[in-house]
Amino acid sequence: MPTAKRLKRDAKSKSRNAEPRPTIADLEGESEFAQLARQHWLKTTRRATKVKVKNEVLKRDIWDVLEKDGFPYKLLLVLEGLQTLESYLWPGYSEDSSNFHVLLIVLLTNVKARERLETWSIFEDRPAQFSSLFTRILSMSLDQTLSLAIRTHLLSFIIHAFQSLDWASVRKECAPLVSIGTWYNLSTESKRESKLGQTPQLRKAWKAAGKRYESADDETKARLRFERAWLYALTLDFLRLIYDEGRKEDHVLYCERFVEFVSDLLSQLPTRRYVNTLLQDLHILPALRLSLMFNDEDNGLLRDQCSLLSHYAHFTIDDQTGVQYARTEAYDRHCAELAKLQRVAIRHFKDKLTVLALSNYGSIDKRSELENLLEALTDEEIKRLATLLELRTEYPDSVKVSIDRPFLMEVLLSTYEKRNTFQEVARDMSIVPTEDSLFDQGLLRTDNYDGSKPLALPKLKLQYLSVGDFLWRALVLYRCESFYGIRRDIGDTLRRLRPESKRPGETTFAGFSRMALPISRPSILEVVPALVGDDKPSAVNAEISLDVRRLADNIRKEWDSLRPDDVVFLVAVDASSSKAISNGGTHTISEAQRLGLVSVRTAEIAQIMDDKGKSIRDPTAYFNGQNRSPARKIQLRLDPKTYKKDMDRTSRGKPDVYERINLIIRRSSRENNFKPVLESIRSLCLSEVPLTSWLHENFLGYGDPAGATYKHLPNRIGTLDFRDTFLDWQHLVESLPGKTIEPGDDVTSSFGPPYVLETVDKPPPEEQAIKPSKKRRRDAEPTLVAEIETYKVSTYKPPNTGPYPVDAPKLNSVRFTPAQIDAIISGTQPGLTVIVGPPGTGKTDVATQIINNIYHNFPEQRTLLIAHSNQALNQLFAKIVALDIDERHLLRLGHGEEDLDTDGSFSKHGRVESFLGIRDRYLQEVNRLAASLGAPGAHGNSAETAGYFNSVYIQPAWAKFTEVAKADSSAADIIQAFPFHSYFSDAPQPLFPPESDRETVLDITNGCYHHVSKIFSELEDVLPFEILRRDRDKANYLLTNEARIIAMTSTHAAMRRTEIASLGFHYDNVVMEEAAQITEVESFIPLAMQKPKDGQMALQRVVLCGDHYQNSPVIQSLAFRHYANLEQSLFSRFVRLGIPVITLDQQGRARPSIAALYQWRYSNLGNLPHVESRREFQTANAGFKYEYQFINVPDYKGNGEAEPVPHFIQNLGEAEYAVAIYQYMRLLGYPASKITILVTYAGQRALIKDILSHRCGNTALFGFPKIVTTVDKYQGEQNDYIILSLTRTSRVGYLRDIRRLTVALSRARLGLYILGRREVFEACYELRPAFELLLQRPDKLTLATGEMWPSERIQAEEDGTTIPGETIMEGVEHLGQFVYEMAATKIKQLQAELGLPETDGSGKETLEPIAEDDEVGYVGMSDEEADGDIVPDAGIEVGDT
Repeated sequence: MPTAKRLKRDAKSKSRNAEPRPTIADLEGESEFAQLARQHWLKTTRRATKVKVKNEVLKRDIWDVLEKDGFPYKLLLVLEGLQTLESYLWPGYSEDSSNFHVLLIVLLTNVKARERLETWSIFEDRPAQFSSLFTRILSMSLDQTLSLAIRTHLLSFIIHAFQSLDWASVRKECAPLVSIGTWYNLSTESKRESKLGQTPQLRKAWKAAGKRYESADDETKARLRFERAWLYALTLDFLRLIYDEGRKEDHVLYCERFVEFVSDLLSQLPTRRYVNTLLQDLHILPALRLSLMFNDEDNGLLRDQCSLLSHYAHFTIDDQTGVQYARTEAYDRHCAELAKLQRVAIRHFKDKLTVLALSNYGSIDKRSELENLLEALTDEEIKRLATLLELRTEYPDSVKVSIDRPFLMEVLLSTYEKRNTFQEVARDMSIVPTEDSLFDQGLLRTDNYDGSKPLALPKLKLQYLSVGDFLWRALVLYRCESFYGIRRDIGDTLRRLRPESKRPGETTFAGFSRMALPISRPSILEVVPALVGDDKPSAVNAEISLDVRRLADNIRKEWDSLRPDDVVFLVAVDASSSKAISNGGTHTISEAQRLGLVSVRTAEIAQIMDDKGKSIRDPTAYFNGQNRSPARKIQLRLDPKTYKKDMDRTSRGKPDVYERINLIIRRSSRENNFKPVLESIRSLCLSEVPLTSWLHENFLGYGDPAGATYKHLPNRIGTLDFRDTFLDWQHLVESLPGKTIEPGDDVTSSFGPPYVLETVDKPPPEEQAIKPSKKRRRDAEPTLVAEIETYKVSTYKPPNTGPYPVDAPKLNSVRFTPAQIDAIISGTQPGLTVIVGPPGTGKTDVATQIINNIYHNFPEQRTLLIAHSNQALNQLFAKIVALDIDERHLLRLGHGEEDLDTDGSFSKHGRVESFLGIRDRYLQEVNRLAASLGAPGAHGNSAETAGYFNSVYIQPAWAKFTEVAKADSSAADIIQAFPFHSYFSDAPQPLFPPESDRETVLDITNGCYHHVSKIFSELEDVLPFEILRRDRDKANYLLTNEARIIAMTSTHAAMRRTEIASLGFHYDNVVMEEAAQITEVESFIPLAMQKPKDGQMALQRVVLCGDHYQNSPVIQSLAFRHYANLEQSLFSRFVRLGIPVITLDQQGRARPSIAALYQWRYSNLGNLPHVESRREFQTANAGFKYEYQFINVPDYKGNGEAEPVPHFIQNLGEAEYAVAIYQYMRLLGYPASKITILVTYAGQRALIKDILSHRCGNTALFGFPKIVTTVDKYQGEQNDYIILSLTRTSRVGYLRDIRRLTVALSRARLGLYILGRREVFEACYELRPAFELLLQRPDKLTLATGEMWPSERIQAEEDGTTIPGETIMEGVEHLGQFVYEMAATKIKQLQAELGLPETDGSGKETLEPIAEDDEVGYVGMSDEEADGDIVPDAGIEVGDT
């Protein structure tokens, strides 16, 4: 591990590169802005008075200070943290406000957007003023007298607005700017007419816009003229700027923002529909490519943005209907454009363009060929040709850009050249990294992303152009994010290895990393020739040798855990080249050069062999044997495409890449699944796999938001058996409030479960006498018709399943709430169900019951069960196993199944073994059954012989009995005729109770036969496993034919999608747990894991359970997380789109007082009765006055937070305090398993673990808590008592994301003790509702001494009173001394009880009180943490907020 000195130097160098952030001193101290805030809007005496904004204060005290230093981001953050926007600028805004007032609102809104804070809700209270503000911003964005820096801020505001179209107030202002009115600015009337003639809807929309203008008053006409000309004017100004020879850095940044803006417009159908035509008419892409700015070598970002803009502008989609063209359709349209060119050429330029007119399409759609053919035309003829083709030939004079011959030639070439479709781009995209792709400039830009500049990355948004467009974006972003992680890991590994060179050409490694081993050059074993029609080898096989003799046992086992198909990286490192470069001059070098990295090649493991070349199937078991050689040989599959390029480079005289490879690097398995996931996304992108039709529009973000819910689908099921969902009649009535419940025709009063609910169709209402207007205002909502649903309820007698206790069905015991019942009904019906489950509201129970209902109502259907993590899947699976679902129909794919607390084995291979175990058990039953019937022969030898036994003996015997039963026989006669008395002699007796009537006897006999027939049906299912010989065939048969509930993580689904779909796997339903934590592409893949039948997907139900108010998917890079919005989940996007959700509204996890800390985040979250009535929720926590408390922790040893390694944040005072509270609780008798310590940063977790091992590890008196982990890792978990360390003391940090705070506060059931710096969190606007509650209590830990766990005190009786033994802890040293004395007393007591002599030294180190000179200090990042454990979901703060 690097020394502390080295760690601190690294941290400082890192912080120098990061933009400074405001500290608590800037917000609470005597800074200029803090004093201004206290004087004008953060006054201590608050009264409900109207805010009056003084212009001189805005101008002199705020604007001039910001402008003087170029609007530094730190000062803007200070103003934002002081609530300037929400408490001063917006409340004081009016139409008469100054421009400085408007610009300050823009600046602070941009800060909120950049920090990912709630923005538009601030403006919701005054829609008229917001409309006025927005109009002024639009006008100012065109004002050329303003500096480009200010106009860039204005444009950033507009970009953010167009990314927030889910807000009605924002949508209302943005929609007119991209409406059909923009077509007034097309170059010619004829072009507009030809565009309007494409569809009747366009002509109709154009006429409607004209009528709206003609009927408007003068003021409205002026507004309409401004709206339709705004984008046109903004684009013309952009064209002027890119050709301006006097450009500065501000020019470039503004133009980059503008290209981002128009790319955003073209990437969503509602904003693209008319804008794309206008931008193409203005030749924005040809103009950009020819501009001075574009061709400046320093503007690589602008060139990359231009490529992205070109992708969207030419995306193969109908701009009006949104239909994506197939590859053949796209080519046909391209050919139609070429035909138009040829017709014009032959008609008007026959002498010069005859060759062009008569050539085939393939020879004229290439840029070079077309350019040669057009060279014959003069300048005037080129211009005339463009005019005839309805291409713009001049700009307004204000643009100062002349459309000359080179410009028009570029326009013609770019219009008619053939472009690769997005599928072809995806097909050619490499999904394995090399040094070129890892250190590509476009990817390197993301390293330092802070929101100040745009990036050339596609964004995940509310809406997509098509499913193909979504998959293309996902492929690009997932690839970039994967390469970012790989580059980071390789860089970390090389820094640990410390390559050095003592002689040229020789590299040694002075350091060590557990993730890398030096190797000699790989041997190329085989290059398989290319397939027909391909130019690259079909396979390239290589071999390397590993020597693990110097590795510690635990690290050697990690290397031995490598498996076939795992990805490793072959790296060439030349430290001498690094030294030569670093000594060569002052020019900037890349990280790769500095570390001496020369090349990176990706390889997949084909097989692992011992030193003699013998293949090993289970390396871990093999190498754990005795006398095994430390040498291993690994055969690898190299990427054929990369290998061909390498060989081509070598043939041109370049060095052989593979000769220089001297290192192999591996990654942890949980991070190294990028290749199969990328292959799955790419295969979907290239395929024509459709999304199920009923979900298609909602997925893309269009159409009726409720269109996919069951009430709007034609296949709604009228009658459903809800079995054990309702516990009794009262529960049924309570669960369906506002609905009419009618007993069925055959009953007249209430009755018990099971209940079958039939929806009673109401006759359609009579039509209104007044014909409704066909017009609909843009912001009007459709009228909702109140309709009372009616259910007809019936019941039935459940069939007898057998006489043994194990035959009894397992029934649900949860008394579901009305909201939960609503979710269960919706999820059981076909269609889309989105369930929002706040903490503790039982969404897992709801999902389980939905699966149970589907399983029993639709026995022919199969359900795919998806969760974000193995942990969540295990919880869900354990609850499914507890219901009446046959275990042979359950299948679990992937890892994590070993953590299930059940007796069965539900992994795929385990299920095969389980089937064979079932076979043996049932064959024994067959033998017993044969003996009871006196049937000679080996009937229980196999499932096949058992089947013959069933058809020869059992079925005839039952048929004979049935004849007796059908006759008018008495109960005694039926009992006498029953053929299986002997077999059921071990069942609970008497089998037939005395005095049983005929119906009862028949019911018992049917139950007995059900038990017998189940034996043979189970054996019939086992029969294929006797026939199939290969394990793989058995496992695949199980997946495709036998299992009805198939569970896997979203990552496993993404990795194995192609393999599973190729097996012919089909399913009908998808239930997704923790859906708000699953990335959008990983949510999509489970919807497309089967091949379509007759062009349609068989999918009938999609149930998404999650909570968008808790943590989002984990994305490592800030650029991909925030700019590209890769953290967006399908669940959260559906919520934003307004798709109907069912919100569970009663929590049953925590004390009501603890739940109140996060209930403000949810509109109607109440408490279940048991959290108020059960004694455990009423009883106080032993030893504590309060059940929850915020404890202010001042500086400890003169320090607050520390950062020994970048982003590895620690707080020694809070760590000591957390451990001391834990020790105190253990001394009172609290079970360690009921205590969890949560932290907000991985560095704090490492520090607390270190202190725990120092203070608690040597004695059973304390032991260790159940877990010490980060808040992010603990989502979905709970414990009785939580100790939470907030860690930060300079600023709030990432907890300002309220989703994380919600998770942190909602993990505790009975006790929550929060350690933090009061002034830091108290001042945060977003966290105010929670901290106002927390800080109503003292911020010093208040104990109740003199009692042991569990307490007998009632918590509610003590509120506001002094309790016996009340003691206040003044700080961590005070609590430490208190715990020390308690522990010493406890040890003496135990010694006396056990009759042991007292010892002075026993446990001395463990029981030392916390003191100022304590030896426990900050800890550095361990090798394990650095090599994969430290990722943002572990609490790492990237781009600290």
